[in-house]
Amino acid sequence: MRGVAVAIPAHDEEALIGRCLASVARAAARAREREPDLAVAVVVALDACRDSTAVQVRRWPVDAVEIDARSVGTARRVGVERALSTLDVPPADTWVAMTDADTVVPPDWLTHQLDLMDAGVDLVLGTVRPDFADLSARHAAYWRATHHRGRPPGNVHGANLGVRASTYAAAGGIPDLDEHEDVALVGAVRAVGAREQASDVHEVETSGRFTGRTPAGYAAFLRRVHAWIDAPPIDAPPLAAPGA
Repeated sequence: MRGVAVAIPAHDEEALIGRCLASVARAAARAREREPDLAVAVVVALDACRDSTAVQVRRWPVDAVEIDARSVGTARRVGVERALSTLDVPPADTWVAMTDADTVVPPDWLTHQLDLMDAGVDLVLGTVRPDFADLSARHAAYWRATHHRGRPPGNVHGANLGVRASTYAAAGGIPDLDEHEDVALVGAVRAVGAREQASDVHEVETSGRFTGRTPAGYAAFLRRVHAWIDAPPIDAPPLAAPGA
């Protein structure tokens, strides 16, 4: 028997959390279909939510923990810790899968990561694409032209990050940072000699909004790209995503 701990930080995501949890539930169901004795714990860390996010979350068969940190690092860490605490599975046999509340994961999101776990991988860097419905036609075209399936760049995205629980513990877990907590975790995981794999097989779709929940997160990157497309410097290379 092995387990999967899914952690989702959320701050005022009433409009998007429902579709996120629907997609995670679909991915968990597919994983259990293939592996009936798989233990899955899904935890949403509700961080200083002032809207109806908590109400939306309680409509789903997931665990919710409320904090008031206003820190994505703390929320992600608390979510992971709560999920792991509910699983009676050895850390070496447990996978930690992270995403964000404004993100939709594909049906094979968990099964693909478990396949990589079986292959001896300790850390999976998944790709993220924006919801093109939130972008201008020029912006969406730019994204398609600069991102090619089968060639994942290995950027770090908390919206699509997986790690073996024993490796997570050896690296000291997620730090209490207001931003770039995912990059810090990956750096610590690499320092303990983990085997990593970048993959776009289980690419997730995150919102294409320009105002996000962290100052220098994916939304800020999309905002910079949008401005760059309108007035690109001469001979400028493509902009790098956060965590590159």
